[in-house]
Amino acid sequence: MKAVILAGGKGARLAPYTKILPKPLMPIGDMPILEVLLRQLKFAGVKDVVITVGHLASLLRTYFTDGSEFGLNISYSHEEKPLGTAGPLSLIPALNETFFVMNGDVLTTLKFRNLLQFHKSQGAVATIASHQRTVKIDLGVLQHADGDYRVTNYVEKPTYDYLVSMGIYVFEPQALELIPHNEYLDFPSLVLKLIAADKKVCYLPHDGYWKDLGRPDDYEQAAQDFESMRREFLPED
Repeated sequence: MKAVILAGGKGARLAPYTKILPKPLMPIGDMPILEVLLRQLKFAGVKDVVITVGHLASLLRTYFTDGSEFGLNISYSHEEKPLGTAGPLSLIPALNETFFVMNGDVLTTLKFRNLLQFHKSQGAVATIASHQRTVKIDLGVLQHADGDYRVTNYVEKPTYDYLVSMGIYVFEPQALELIPHNEYLDFPSLVLKLIAADKKVCYLPHDGYWKDLGRPDDYEQAAQDFESMRREFLPED
């Protein structure tokens, strides 16, 4: 089983820390967030990992080297220019069987084995790990009819529930046919291409822990949660 970890971004929302450290090397407890992911993947039976790199790539290569310290075979795919989230997959050879793709800055208790089993059971070309996210609007929201300035409703500080992508996917190799070589493409566009081509795209809801560490407040909370929930993130410990 192979996994691709996207680690080429600049992590602008976590500046100034990410001016000198790539975001996947930001520490969570006593290890970088990417090391947590690698240990989880190994526990799930993954043997080969490709890390896509760009921003401060040499630091990632120096820390993780060939992966032998983690019991993995790690290789690297370098982006000469920004390719989005899906575009880097076009540069990786030998993705000829089912594979994981994930962002390198995600902290979750999702069991990757369960995600893979669900994907296989559905016969999907792509499966997206998903999470229910509640968003509160701390303002009064006006509702109105299109083409008219008349207010039809006024809702004070509403909350909305959304099913969002966790930045963790399982793909079949045929999905790569829709990714142009060395061109910019994000996952939402790839998913829409798959749907338009009548390919089966599924989602697996995860009601456990998940944080995208792109914002300072989420990063700080995740660092605290990791200390108190370590065995849930790293059961092999």
